[in-house]
Amino acid sequence: MNKVTPRFLTSSLIALGLFSYAAFGQETPRSDKHYVGLLATAIEHRSIGQSDEDGWGQAATLVIGGHLSDLIHAEVRLGGGLADAEISRGDLSLAVDYFGSWYMGLHYPIGELGNVYAQAGFTHVSGEATLDNRDADANAQFRDTEGDYPSSSFSFSWLAGLDLELMDNTYLVFEGGKLFEDTDTSANAFQFSSGIRYEF
Repeated sequence: MNKVTPRFLTSSLIALGLFSYAAFGQETPRSDKHYVGLLATAIEHRSIGQSDEDGWGQAATLVIGGHLSDLIHAEVRLGGGLADAEISRGDLSLAVDYFGSWYMGLHYPIGELGNVYAQAGFTHVSGEATLDNRDADANAQFRDTEGDYPSSSFSFSWLAGLDLELMDNTYLVFEGGKLFEDTDTSANAFQFSSGIRYEF
């Protein structure tokens, strides 16, 4: 009896230790994780005016999302303009005051490096188009754009990206896609972002 008890205790302690180590070492399944991200975003405005001019603005984007399964995620994004876009060949400037997006997407792991992903959804944009020297001939094509920009504030949007794991649950993000299209003027804007995302 005395010989059995120490063996039993030793075996039990080893088994308990291994079980505890395995339970502690288990990573939370991705489907149970949420994430936040902060991105620097360049916005390229295209097809402005009759001669299809373009210009670049800047924004900051906050991302809040969650994994619905190992391959599917959903997120919302809130962005604010930092610098207006000055449109070429004229005196038009486009300001994106803020935007909000909702996306559903798919992501696929690429080994230990990170993931590639694509997502689609809808974006609400609020901004303003300001035209200086309105009577100049060079600005005639932009007169219809002046005022609220874009005229249609909701639009379909999409993006595709790559994230690289820097450390546990922390990713470096690179992505690009379409932010919105103004159905009234046919102007559209594309988003190109990079930043950090943290999963928890």
